[in-house]
Amino acid sequence: MKALANLALITGHIGEVGSGLSPFRGQNNVQGGGGDMGPLPDNFPGYQDVADDEARAKFEAAWDCEIDSTYGRYTTDMFLAADRDEIRGMYIIGENAALSEPNINHAGEVLDDLDFLVVQDLFLTETAEYADVVLPACTFVEKTGTFTNTDRRVQMVKQAMPTRGDSQPDWKIIQALARRMGRDWDYDDPAEIMDEVNSLTPIYGGVTHERVESEGGLQWPCWNEDHPGTPRLYTEEFNTEDGLAHLQPVGHREPAESPDEEYPLTLTTGRVLYQYHTGTMTHRESGIMGHSGSDFVEIHPDTAADLGVDHGEIVRVESRRGAVEVPAQVTERPGQDNVFIPIHFAESAVNTLTDEEHLDPEASTPEYKVSAVRIEPTDGDLPPVVESEREATSDD
Repeated sequence: MKALANLALITGHIGEVGSGLSPFRGQNNVQGGGGDMGPLPDNFPGYQDVADDEARAKFEAAWDCEIDSTYGRYTTDMFLAADRDEIRGMYIIGENAALSEPNINHAGEVLDDLDFLVVQDLFLTETAEYADVVLPACTFVEKTGTFTNTDRRVQMVKQAMPTRGDSQPDWKIIQALARRMGRDWDYDDPAEIMDEVNSLTPIYGGVTHERVESEGGLQWPCWNEDHPGTPRLYTEEFNTEDGLAHLQPVGHREPAESPDEEYPLTLTTGRVLYQYHTGTMTHRESGIMGHSGSDFVEIHPDTAADLGVDHGEIVRVESRRGAVEVPAQVTERPGQDNVFIPIHFAESAVNTLTDEEHLDPEASTPEYKVSAVRIEPTDGDLPPVVESEREATSDD
């Protein structure tokens, strides 16, 4: 991303209409729920640094608590820490870690060994099957709130149908839990929560439910209720101390695991057009499953010929972590030294193959896109192979 940002700066594609960088996100509210509201372990809502004394004092006063200035852990770091007995319990909301974490054999051992696990989700996912307590959440059509999309536009989402069974919106579940833990949380609705957000988060300072609904959405930064929002960033200056952009040197870094004689191919994982993440929702839709209902491995025709593999044949794909068996899809989409497997299917669970130990030193993300593997034919039958369009995303 730094190299792309450098390129955009050098070519002048910043702050102009139709220019800039737009990293595609895997979900419609990753920008809001996965970034702006402070879920990362080093910042408060609005990207305010946890280690900043002034920011921390503001949130301590608002929340009537003491906050440690030490950064927390990213998701995969948590699993590694739990393996060292540094974490003994987890509360997982809307994440199917039993399939999405790298090296899921390791992830499953960690989940099984926790002293206490709470899972809050729509369905009984593979992760929820490990849980001591499952808290039933509801879908976006069953609650009112906002989504913030990747161009920073905050938009209203209105409840369109009643909740089912005992399910509740996430904010109600968390508030009920806080009350049982002795905290006097007393929000009546999501609009009150947004009022707290804009009182503590400068970039959301003018964002209210009333404005978002009446104006059809607002793009942050929106500093106060008289501010119109910001359709384009960096038209006059950059968010740096001197207001100037600064090119960042980017050196090449080899992946932690490269192909060798024993594992001569590079596996990359990703998505197919008709499926979503670990299939918690999409696998329940027969129409979607008719388009893309099973796993496969894409292999270049020359590579398949060298391996003696036919289109549709069941093959064994093995890494240093484990092995899966999937039908081969012989296609020219991958290179001769690369193969591709989707991430969506529990039956084959491609993250059996990926590495949990070597994380990006800056982002702490696993190397989902680079795993050394070998492939060999099996004696399996030849099931029908559903041809699937796949797409590359930035946050698989």
